[in-house]
Amino acid sequence: MKIGIDTFASNGGRSGVGVYLTQLLKRIPLESFELFGWDYDRFVYAETAPGAEFVSRCRFNGRTANTLWHLLRYPRLVREREYDACFFPAAHRRIPNRSPCPGIGVVHDMAAYWGTRKTRESLGLIRMMLPDSLRRLDRVIAVSEFVKQELIDLVNVREEKIVVIPNAVDSAFFYPRPRNEESVVLIQPFSFRRPYILYPSRIDHPVKNHVRLIEAFGIFKKRTQYPHRLVLAGQESNGAEKVKQAAAASKYRNDIFFTGYFPSESLPELYSGADFAVFPSMYEGFGLGVLEAMASGVPAACARAASLPEAAGHAALYFDPRDVEDMADRMVMITSDRDLARECRQKGLEQAKSFSWDVCAEKTLEQIKHVAGM
Repeated sequence: MKIGIDTFASNGGRSGVGVYLTQLLKRIPLESFELFGWDYDRFVYAETAPGAEFVSRCRFNGRTANTLWHLLRYPRLVREREYDACFFPAAHRRIPNRSPCPGIGVVHDMAAYWGTRKTRESLGLIRMMLPDSLRRLDRVIAVSEFVKQELIDLVNVREEKIVVIPNAVDSAFFYPRPRNEESVVLIQPFSFRRPYILYPSRIDHPVKNHVRLIEAFGIFKKRTQYPHRLVLAGQESNGAEKVKQAAAASKYRNDIFFTGYFPSESLPELYSGADFAVFPSMYEGFGLGVLEAMASGVPAACARAASLPEAAGHAALYFDPRDVEDMADRMVMITSDRDLARECRQKGLEQAKSFSWDVCAEKTLEQIKHVAGM
């Protein structure tokens, strides 16, 4: 048996899909698997999956070129390499329309159907191909019950084809770190003055809801007069200019800090230095950042929206993501009530423990073997 694993859309291991695939490759036996993708991904996964062969494909970078490769060239690859099945860790973005062998795909979100009109138009080719492609898969793994329901409602995937296997958090990487009394957290090349509130997410308008968070932060500052800063950690994406304009227009603009792309290896330190993390996103397929914050021992306030309640459970303070007053209320509560913050921290640590990469890898491998007839 030989199973092909598609590494396209992993963004060199830096995206959420990249993290997901890296965690799986650390935990599955690689003798029966072969990776294929961009040539530069060979070096990304050489250390993570040293026992797996890597096949370089598709010379042209870009979403459209890669989508066309999956449409036109992928079948030839399957026949050349004689795959018995193929695994697509990013079936919501990179997936063939038809496959000569059985296929199993992971859907992390249905973001192609969300966002601004401009965003949806930029994903037009994916939106056109996605429904038929997903319906043709032999098995679809949804990372949350929320995504499962979207698969049923938006693209009519049959429920019996879908299995829910949640993502997880790496407890060996994200865990509570001792906090010293220093007022500045130094994470090269950054310097953060405490206390600060953290929102780790790409800068995206309107889906990630930064503009309302900035407004809520202004209300929080006015009510409390606390010295907190707001740290927005993530690379710029759709509508980032509107977010920056909102920050520049805020009375408290000097307390709002944009990091740009933040190195993943330094994220635990960034979480650990925060008083609390806030997640106002209107849409998340899973909500990995919430679990990372909780596993780091940081209280979390998050939107009661999409899949976030699945990830956070009873451990977070919830707010209406469209109501800046409600958002600000929770920010005030979590900073002014130490007993509440302590309770959120303890519940968050327990909640994070219930999501394991070992369990995720084991269940995913079971599905792959079933589809491949192993």
